[in-house]
Amino acid sequence: MSAVPSGPRLRADARRNSEKIRSAAIGAFHGQGLTVPLEKVAEAAGVSKATIFNRFGGRIGLIEAVIEELVASELFAVIDHARAIDDVGERITYYLTALRDLQYRQPAFNDVLLQTYPHARQLMEICRAGSEANEELVAAARALDALRPEFTAADLHALVVDNALALKHGKRPSRDDYDRRTVYLLDGIRGRSSASGGG
Repeated sequence: MSAVPSGPRLRADARRNSEKIRSAAIGAFHGQGLTVPLEKVAEAAGVSKATIFNRFGGRIGLIEAVIEELVASELFAVIDHARAIDDVGERITYYLTALRDLQYRQPAFNDVLLQTYPHARQLMEICRAGSEANEELVAAARALDALRPEFTAADLHALVVDNALALKHGKRPSRDDYDRRTVYLLDGIRGRSSASGGG
């Protein structure tokens, strides 16, 4: 009968298992969203589902462990880049185009937007930061007539969430059709000062 690993050996094995699970979760969540069965994550990591619970406490803990790398870093990069664009019309175009691109490429982002796991603290913090960015952007754009005067941050939130629902539960459009509809969306919400802007 083989000896049971202990001390540094056990800690090293646990670290390796945790990293394998994180890597497998990022791959699975990236392609299929945060609702992917944990059995698939475990299989990809070469561990049992029980090991995921032992290391991370279950799905919420696993989401918390990877959501920064998986979603937050990209979203916050979009927000920071948008804030650095001086022309508010160009800022709107960049921000909405980049958000919709992230939604198309990253199913996990749609699960964040839909607050699929409201008990995941970091997931909800990402939603809060995104809402603040939406309000800031819309306020700046309306002040300079870059958006229709009746268009609100709540409208922007609804458009993004509706898109998340369509991508998660509807038939996925081709990328060409999706990008064409992004242009239509932008044309529909622009105000007088950016009515002739490109998309």
